[in-house]
Amino acid sequence: MEDWALIRRLAAEGVPKARIAERLGISRTTVIKAVNSDAPPRYVRRPGPTSFTAFEPAVRALLEEVPDMLATVLAERVGWTGSIRWFRENVKRLRPEHRPVDPADRIAWAPGDAAQCDLWFPPRKIPLEDGTAKLLPVLVITAAYSRFSTGRMIPTRKTEGLLLGTWELIQQLGRVPRRLIWDNEPGIGRGQRRAEGVASFMGTLATKLVLLPPKDPESKGVVERRNG
Repeated sequence: MEDWALIRRLAAEGVPKARIAERLGISRTTVIKAVNSDAPPRYVRRPGPTSFTAFEPAVRALLEEVPDMLATVLAERVGWTGSIRWFRENVKRLRPEHRPVDPADRIAWAPGDAAQCDLWFPPRKIPLEDGTAKLLPVLVITAAYSRFSTGRMIPTRKTEGLLLGTWELIQQLGRVPRRLIWDNEPGIGRGQRRAEGVASFMGTLATKLVLLPPKDPESKGVVERRNG
């Protein structure tokens, strides 16, 4: 699923199919099929526990205290006896989530590169037809370069509502940004996890989903400032 979405995004950016195949270590035929298909492959093997799974909580706890601790030291601390290369790969995956973010960091945006997505909540509940009142979220998408904003009230924060709202707002933008930036909304995904249907949606649009690490306000500051 992730490869299918990535192939379509790279192809939309003009990367030659042969180069995509070489970069991902797959055949050119697989790339051609992915580009020509309008839906992701149906069969997806769910990731199961690995030899690193049992050690991950302890590694995360150490990285929370010392984000730059060497992988060899981490391995010794948690009692790892397996492949150090496999251990390093997993530490490399986890480390960015635990590095502190500079709150004053300035980010430059390029035209068409990214749009920031967020939920804004009205200051009061909205009366509904059944006589009740609810605090309904407003999905907001802001183009990071132009600051052009679109918004739409949606019925819930569930995945289907978020994706349908995203589709409608992107049509208002008139173009699909190369990246859609989210701040770990449960209906979209958190960390390495993607909510069901999200990867397929991003692949269909040939865009990349970026889920921000915790405590990184500047990376989504454009849309949050407008919500404020």
